[in-house]
Amino acid sequence: MDKILIVDDSATIRKLLLFHLKNEPYVLLESCDGLQALDACLREHPDLVISDIQMPQLDGYGLCRRLQQDPRTQDIPIIFLSARAEAADKIKGLELGAVDYIIKPFDRGEILVRIRNQLKIRHLTRSLMDANRQLREKQRRIAADLEAAAQIQKSLLPAAVPRFSHVGVAWRFFPCEQVGGDVINIFQLDEEHLSAFVLDVSGHGVPSAMVTVSVCQALLSKSDSILKRPISHAPFYELAAPAQVLTRLDQEFPFERFEKYFTMVYLVLNIRSGRVRYCNAAHPRPVLLREDGRLEMLESGGTVIGMGTGVPFEDSEVCLQSGDRIFLYTDGIVEYADPSGEFFGEERFCHRLQETRTISLDAVCESVIQSMTAHSGEFTPQDDITLLALEFQG
Repeated sequence: MDKILIVDDSATIRKLLLFHLKNEPYVLLESCDGLQALDACLREHPDLVISDIQMPQLDGYGLCRRLQQDPRTQDIPIIFLSARAEAADKIKGLELGAVDYIIKPFDRGEILVRIRNQLKIRHLTRSLMDANRQLREKQRRIAADLEAAAQIQKSLLPAAVPRFSHVGVAWRFFPCEQVGGDVINIFQLDEEHLSAFVLDVSGHGVPSAMVTVSVCQALLSKSDSILKRPISHAPFYELAAPAQVLTRLDQEFPFERFEKYFTMVYLVLNIRSGRVRYCNAAHPRPVLLREDGRLEMLESGGTVIGMGTGVPFEDSEVCLQSGDRIFLYTDGIVEYADPSGEFFGEERFCHRLQETRTISLDAVCESVIQSMTAHSGEFTPQDDITLLALEFQG
């Protein structure tokens, strides 16, 4: 039940108001001056104050000012009920924070309507504040969930720059949201081979990120069944060809499973001979940068994974010489746009790789990001940005 505090140094006015409101569903309180009313507000926290202006000790203006200044009472609405009818008095009261101003003598019907209106506004305000609090709490939980998802996604990346004999590695990863649909990894299959992949799941945010988690789990936790095939004689297994790996993923992740598809490049590098077998599932073409600056684009493969087209994936093979580099990336780099909508593009990307071919891999990755910033004037990912660089040092 709503509480109404009546404040007036005139006992007659207080009794008249109490009489008019006695049949209404309110708890009625009264005070004879501003100081007594201030104590009552701190103690009872009424839903509405109806106050005279001219009172001893603390007048209505002072009461309103004190209520507004105290965080414990600043949300209590106050209606001035005064014989002062000058516009300046009304303006002063409203400027101090009063919600209404009624002139004595008052009409019972008018004051009841004004009280009901102010209490209705107060209830709506409280409901809005409660909804805002609930929304902030939901946002806090969502932010916590996103942070947890981001940590899970980061756990799929190499924990540190991996050290492989005869191979240098560097990468950059920037999701356009807290979590994204890109992921990269590089890991050793056996003493002579390492594997690297980059994939880009359609869409952004948590749904896409969770698909990347599932795909990575399939690759990393089922490596014996997907990346290696047992055979009946030494060395007891053979590495699955990249096309076979992508075929298995296409079977395990049909579009209907998550309503997502993804593009991907998967390669296997012999760290002793420099022989690379790769397959590209409709992903941006990896760049092979020879030590002398020549470029080759690695295109062989097939269509996107998850669409179930039945079109077979195809492997290709290249052989690296010492100093040759391979760059795997997602379309967030080449489709990074400036304010006019012009893409950074494959040509700029490749040109930057050629210009920086004599510096370290990590410096090359950083140089690409700087070039993208120079292209657009800022670096705000519009799509997930992923870059993985390998250098054969055999």
